[in-house]
Amino acid sequence: MASIAFDVPLHQSHMLSSSEIDGYKSRIRALLKARDAVLVAHYYTDDAIQELAEETGGCVSDSLEMARFGSQADAATLVVAGVRFMGETAKILSMDKRVLMPTLEATCSLDLGCPIDAFSAFCDEHPDRTVVVYANTSAAVKARSDWVVTSSIALEVAEHLIDKGEKLLWAPDKYLGGYIQRETGADMVMWDGSCIVHEEFKAKGLQDLMHVYPDAAVLVHPESPEAVIALADVVGSTTQIIRASKELPNEKFIVATDKGIFHKMRVMAPDKIFIEAPTAGSGATCRSCAHCPWMGMNALDNLEASLRDGSNEILVDPVIAERARQPLHRMVTFSESKQLRVRR
Repeated sequence: MASIAFDVPLHQSHMLSSSEIDGYKSRIRALLKARDAVLVAHYYTDDAIQELAEETGGCVSDSLEMARFGSQADAATLVVAGVRFMGETAKILSMDKRVLMPTLEATCSLDLGCPIDAFSAFCDEHPDRTVVVYANTSAAVKARSDWVVTSSIALEVAEHLIDKGEKLLWAPDKYLGGYIQRETGADMVMWDGSCIVHEEFKAKGLQDLMHVYPDAAVLVHPESPEAVIALADVVGSTTQIIRASKELPNEKFIVATDKGIFHKMRVMAPDKIFIEAPTAGSGATCRSCAHCPWMGMNALDNLEASLRDGSNEILVDPVIAERARQPLHRMVTFSESKQLRVRR
């Protein structure tokens, strides 16, 4: 597949004082209550949004837990602070609820790089394969799939399908797909997509940083290039990375994922030190620029406006939603059965 250039519209953030942040939080709390709404936020969003979600009984998590939480919430309205595929997933699993987002412009390079027409043609070329797509895809792509996975359960789902003798078609992230293939030996064909954030981590820069901090554990998201993954002490989803930072005995951690995760890591392990993995060479003005520009478009001002005006509502065609719901339910059910096995 041809490489794609992404023109990302940047949200004009303002440097807010603590009193301004408190003002936004107060107004948003009142709106959440008045609208019978709950805030569901991803780990990569702004610190203040994450704090607000937890302070108001919402959820801050990875995309799998966001989907599960939203489907089980009693609120009539879900406000999803993240990127568009997360809002679509929430709507598909809760068609009876209204789903709002701070902005509808927040998307994902993996989603944009896997358009439905081209993906359908790719699937048609491999009719004998089970279609497994990453959650970072459109509702239409999910509707064309057999399974949806997140990085937290991708390995286990692949192993489950391999045990059944199935051959896989994987999309869209080639790095996550390659990691799964190396770990499981799965018979896979892969779509050629990548995350614009994780793809930029540099193995050479990471090795140099490991020499500076020889006692630090290296935590890497599997959307990263193979050479970076090879240097990791732990490879995992955002939730798994946060858990590792809390449970491992190391005092210092080099972290190769979006820097938005550092807020939760510092809350969970306040006595530890977190270092950003490098995404550029020593001559660059930004040694680590690992932050999704679309996640950065979520802000307190547009969050308040969405709740106040009922704007930026996520709508999904009912026919597509019905087809996409089946692989999404497989994902949620598989994850819940996995958790049950762990508890036992």
